[in-house]
Order: sequence, then C-alpha cells, then structure tokens
Amino acid sequence: MSVETVEIRRGGSPTLRSTGALVLGFVTVVALSVGTDQLCHSLGIYPPWGEPMETAQYVLALAYRVVYAVLGSYIAARLAPTRPMLHAMILGAIGFVLSVAGAAATWHMGDHWYAIAVALTSLPCAWAGGALFTRTGK
Repeated sequence: MSVETVEIRRGGSPTLRSTGALVLGFVTVVALSVGTDQLCHSLGIYPPWGEPMETAQYVLALAYRVVYAVLGSYIAARLAPTRPMLHAMILGAIGFVLSVAGAAATWHMGDHWYAIAVALTSLPCAWAGGALFTRTGK
C-alpha cells in the first residue's frame, strides 16, 4: 500500500482535516446566525434591515449567537483529527477577532454593549463547545 492510499483511508492529511473542521464550525455559526437574523426580520420580530433594534431584540440575537457559537466549536472539536479543544479555541479566537472588527465597523450605530458582548462571549463559547465534546466524546 502506498502512503497516498493510507492518507485517503484515514480521511486525508491532518492539516486538511484540521482546516475542514475549522471551516465547517465557522460556516455553521455564520449560516445559522445569518439565517436566524433573516428569519427574525422576515417575521417582524426585528425591524427591517438598517433600522435600529431595541435592547430586547439584541438580547435575543446574543442568546442564539451564544448557542450557535457553542455548536460551531463543538463541531470543530468533533471533526478535529487531534487536539479537539485547541480546534475549538482557534475557532473562538477567529470569532473574537471578527467580532472586534465588526464592533469597530458598527460602533457608530450605537448599542455598544451588544458588540462588546458578542466579542467577549467568543472564547467562553468556544471553550464550552470544546468541553462539551471532550466530556462526552461524541
């Protein structure tokens, strides 16, 4: 058997599998967040895009983003070829950096607490998702 055959049977190179785990975790968080945002706008739970939201609406958005961030980190950990908690935390660090960038870009729009909360929950959510996988192993 050649080395290439063994690599294919194991599911590809560890680097490719690590990258795939992170990408799938990230896509999960983004797709669910954007999809839920759109659904809330369509159902009238949120005002039309571009109009300001109320505090309760931001609390709702933060709540489901926390759940989705934990889920995405769980997926990254679950699919990681090794060191699942590291993969979950890398995803959390990516989320933190992107959240800080998003907060800076939307700072002029008000409700600073929401942007700060999204950034500050990134790493704890990543840890929770990684811990959920490492404790259950499933």
